[in-house]
This record gives sequence, structure tokens and C-alpha cells, in this order.
Amino acid sequence: MSTETKEKLRYERPMIRKMNAGLMNKFGTRTEYQPTSHIDTVPVKRIIEQYGSPCFVISERTIRKTYQSALRAFKTRYPKVQFAWSYKTNYLDAVCKVFHQEGAWAEVVSGFEYEKAIRNGVPGNKILFNGPDKTIAELKQAIENESTIHIDHFDELYDLIEIVETSKKKAKVAIRVNMDVGVYPLWDRFGFNYESYQAWNAITKIMNCEKMELVGLHTHIGTFMLTAGAYGIAASKLCDLAMNIKAKWNKSIQYIDMGGGFASTNTLRGSYLPGNDISPSFDDYAEVITSTILNYGFKQEDLPLLMLESGRALIDDAGYLVGSVLANKRLADGRRATIMDFGVNILFTAFWYEHKISPAQEFTHHSEDMVVYGPLCMNIDKVRESVNLPLLNRGDHVVVHKVGAYNMTQWMQFIAMRPNVVMIDMKGEVHLIRKNETIETLTDLESIPAHLNAFKL
Repeated sequence: MSTETKEKLRYERPMIRKMNAGLMNKFGTRTEYQPTSHIDTVPVKRIIEQYGSPCFVISERTIRKTYQSALRAFKTRYPKVQFAWSYKTNYLDAVCKVFHQEGAWAEVVSGFEYEKAIRNGVPGNKILFNGPDKTIAELKQAIENESTIHIDHFDELYDLIEIVETSKKKAKVAIRVNMDVGVYPLWDRFGFNYESYQAWNAITKIMNCEKMELVGLHTHIGTFMLTAGAYGIAASKLCDLAMNIKAKWNKSIQYIDMGGGFASTNTLRGSYLPGNDISPSFDDYAEVITSTILNYGFKQEDLPLLMLESGRALIDDAGYLVGSVLANKRLADGRRATIMDFGVNILFTAFWYEHKISPAQEFTHHSEDMVVYGPLCMNIDKVRESVNLPLLNRGDHVVVHKVGAYNMTQWMQFIAMRPNVVMIDMKGEVHLIRKNETIETLTDLESIPAHLNAFKL
């Protein structure tokens, strides 16, 4: 008889489950949950052991695959296409450089992001400078570096007119145009309005300034746009402006910039259908935009370059958050609550999305509707308000999917500091691309007046 001590099996109550229609497997119905034990062949457990929990994981392979798919969708339909990576979506240098290696320019919305792009080695003439808050010094730097400035409002335009009076170089500019595309509420906070002729007024002022060169027209009609047809309306209105500029000043616009806003396949909170079923594909967006421009009547030599500033749709799928279960409890209404070691402080998009959460190990066949909380001391720290998951035990690991966009730029130092971020390269090697913060990360920037140093309790 063996003297080895056997682990006592955990008792689970028997259950009866209704058989639902669906894809068949050898047990009769499809398996609703699958563990995500590996990311790009790397075990989740190994990542957590080496880099801690929680930890963000970026898949370089997925970034490149998604970018190439998007580029193919547009380039097979239109002869001149250029993407510019949206730094605000994820400005970790390693992420930006993957996009730049793939051929993307940089699109920035602040002086901070502009400096990041320059430090990453992006030539000044391959940077599009957007946003309403550009200082005089930043505008001068952009002119000196021959970057294209997308003018957002008249005050900025008047600043530029004054700056170029003493500048040795012409300012390369475009204007941001807002418009009615049938999607409400209108995104009319940024740029010059098309319908009220604000945009045409701005164009006229630029064309009458000898030290400014109007090179492009830009719009960004919204975010997470589920109606691809809206881009057709926007493209048509920018084409109308371009045609009128050509007719009045015999000036051909170099590019039309359709901005971003393409939806990822994440599921929006409150959505009846999952994101995979309702989000347009890159082909859907590309077909509408390119058909509109090609059919508008440009001469072949005047056909503008098509610029795109997509962010979310290019990076969301490449990001994962791995973490651990801290505890389980029952709420007053009887619902199960599972508490994770990550919350909305680092998973900001939990306010927007019903993120898919997968166990990272094998699990019981029992499942239950539950609330998934983070560890923060506030009641709004909910990763999922209601989700049906297999029962998870303390110490189990989970993987949150599609978190590549905005979480690593909008995360907070609230209660817990920001964790490690790693990237899995094309060969399956794991690289630390942002080190976790420590108490020194915070205190090194603080200073204490001398009279506060001493105290007695």
C-alpha cells in the first residue's frame, strides 16, 4: 500500500444544467468557457511569477498582424494611404516603435507627446500635431521641425499668423473640421464647423497668409463609431472643401485626414450584442471612405493622400491584463462577489466595456452570476457589474482581454501603484517595457517644508 499522502478532493454539489442549442462538442454542447493559460505561447503563471500580479501584457505579434490587416484593407482600395499612430491611445515607447517599424507616422495631441515622438526618432515632417492646447513655444518648435500643425481654433490660427511673421520657415498647416454626419451628439467641440462656414472662413485666412501653407484637411467625427457610413458623409464634406480650394485658389490639397474613432471588437457596456457581432471591420470602414473619395471627381494628379489616425482598433486586441483573485464573498442580496487585485485605477476601460475575463487555469464546471470587484476603497471599483463565470478560488489567476487602448495612458496612482508592463516579441520572448512603480516614484517628486519634518504622536 502506498504511503504517499493523497490530496483530499474538494466536494462540489451536484447540479442540473439545461442543455442549450449551440455548436456541438463530444459532450453534447459547446464549452462556454475556455481557460487562457498562455499568451502567445508564454504561460500566464510564468508571467505572474516573474513580473508580479497584476501585470499588463502586450503582444507584438498581434500589433503587427492587426496593423497589416488595416493597411491592406485601405491600400487594396486606394492608391495613396498613410497611417499615423495615435500616441494618446498607448504611448509606451516600445508600442510606438512597433507601429513606426511598420511604417506609421506619429499623431500627437500635446507637447509631451510631441517630445515623445521626437525622442523615438520620428522625423519632424512625419508628425501630425493635433489638439487644442499648443503653446507658443510648441508651435515654434513644430514649424522649425517642419511638422504639420492641425489648427483647432481661431485663437491658435491668430497665434500662428503672428509667429510666422518672424519665422524663417513657412508653417505647414491643416485645419480640423467638425460636421454633422448623422451621429449624435455632434463632436463639435474641436475644430471649425463645416455647416456654419467656420471652416471656410479659417481656410480663407490661411490662404491669405503668405507664410502658411495649407497642406491638409482633417476631421475626427467621434469615438467607437459603429456606423461606417458616417465616414462617407465626412469624407464627402472634406472633398467638397478640397474641390472649392482648388477652384478658388488653384491649390491642390496634399492629404485628407479621416482621423480615427474606428471601433474595436470590445463589447460596450449595456450593449445587447457582443462587439464581435456589431463592430465594423477595417474593410467596412475602408470601403466607405475610399469609395467616397475616388468617386468625388478628383483628377488623377490631384487625388489626395488618405491619412488615418486609428488608435483603439489597432491596439485593443494586443493588450491583456493578468491578475489574481483576492477573495470571494456574498453580498447582502445573495450575489457572489469576486475581488481581484486590479481595479479601475489601472483598468479604466472597465467603465466603458464588458471586458472578457478568462480563468488562467482549469476550473470547475460550476458557474455563477457574480460581480467582479477591484481592490480599491470605493464602491464604483467594479471590473464587471454582472458576469457569469466559473467559480474562482483565492489565488487563482485570470486574464482580461482587449485592454491595449487607453488603459496605459489613463491609469491612476490611486491606492495602488501602477504595475509592470511586458511585451511578448515575435519569437515568444518576454521583455519588460515599463517597470512597476515604487514608493520612490511618488516621493522623489515631493518636497516637505522644514517645519513639517518633526512631530510627536
